[in-house]
Amino acid sequence: MDVKIDTKEKFSVITPNFNLNSANMSDELTELLKTYFDKDIPHLILNMKNVVDADLESLTKIVNLQASFYNENFSFVICEMKESMIQILEDANLIDTMNITPTESEAWDIVQMEEMEREMLNDFDNN
Repeated sequence: MDVKIDTKEKFSVITPNFNLNSANMSDELTELLKTYFDKDIPHLILNMKNVVDADLESLTKIVNLQASFYNENFSFVICEMKESMIQILEDANLIDTMNITPTESEAWDIVQMEEMEREMLNDFDNN
């Protein structure tokens, strides 16, 4: 599987270099992303800039995985998704459940804001 992984201090950026229009490719990507549940820095940005085609089944797997990350209190932001894929998600009424940004820079900002929010909530819960 052809992906670029860029590890930062508070998160990792995963950039697939393939289309998500087959079950095999989306399953491989999903399995790779799931490994971050067990990492010291589990927060992810999925940069979709190189993905030019995806089907609803593959995008639904990403939607479900993103929800799993947030259920574990981990960040998972998707950025630079092509308009055609956003339209597929809108048509399936899934877009409102997702955290998508137009740029990677905005995704970084969201992950960092969510990290600050988690820290503040931890401080509040500990008082």
